[in-house]
Amino acid sequence: MSITHRLIGSGDHKVLVLHDWFGTSAGWGSFLDYLDTDTFSYAFIDYRGYGDRKDVTGAYTLAEIADDALTLADELGWQQFSLVGHSMGGKAAQQVLSQAPRRVRKMVGLAPVPAGPYPLDTDGEALFYGAAQDPAKRHAIVDLVTGQRASRVWTDLMVDRSLQLSTREAFGGYVKDWVTADLTEKITGNPLPVKVIVGEHDLALTADVMRATWLAHYPNAELEELANSGHYPMHETPVALATTLETFLRA
Repeated sequence: MSITHRLIGSGDHKVLVLHDWFGTSAGWGSFLDYLDTDTFSYAFIDYRGYGDRKDVTGAYTLAEIADDALTLADELGWQQFSLVGHSMGGKAAQQVLSQAPRRVRKMVGLAPVPAGPYPLDTDGEALFYGAAQDPAKRHAIVDLVTGQRASRVWTDLMVDRSLQLSTREAFGGYVKDWVTADLTEKITGNPLPVKVIVGEHDLALTADVMRATWLAHYPNAELEELANSGHYPMHETPVALATTLETFLRA
């Protein structure tokens, strides 16, 4: 296959999984151990410039992620599938939906970036746009979105992995697109069943942000706030995440 990926499970319900800005297809922690691999088949893709595709260059845009995800689905023979997108991957999942709405069964946004432009003030622009070159800014972002409550050992690990497993060009390119892209006209009013999951300690992508965006855009959307978690429930509360995710997909 032309799109390298990780495939977990052999079930009839197919699920494409899109990772976050800091992550990769391998960066889901022990959460993977708790998935129902008899009911579901999960395909985890790396974006260009990340993970197993770190050497693959590109434009580093949401549209490119969506094109590659749909190519992977075609190569797997998946005519229909559900989507799971974490953070930046949540906005990328909405790009996939906008390009192939009839192929998507359900969609889960996990601490997801909304469809519209993501507002940043001057300090925010310096922090997010500067993170490609400055590890200290990456650390500040991870600390912020986990509620400034995670251990330094863990936040250092997250930053170190992002530095090792993505190129600075890709990391910097994607942030410019997911911050500025506006998909609202393409997705608003879509009746797809949607679930949005956020952590109670995420200081950026909060439940209130989701009510004003995702729940306003999708008439059949529901919201769940996970206790004792920030932006990374696959690491912070993996059993709770796997349970609520598959309960929704299975219904």
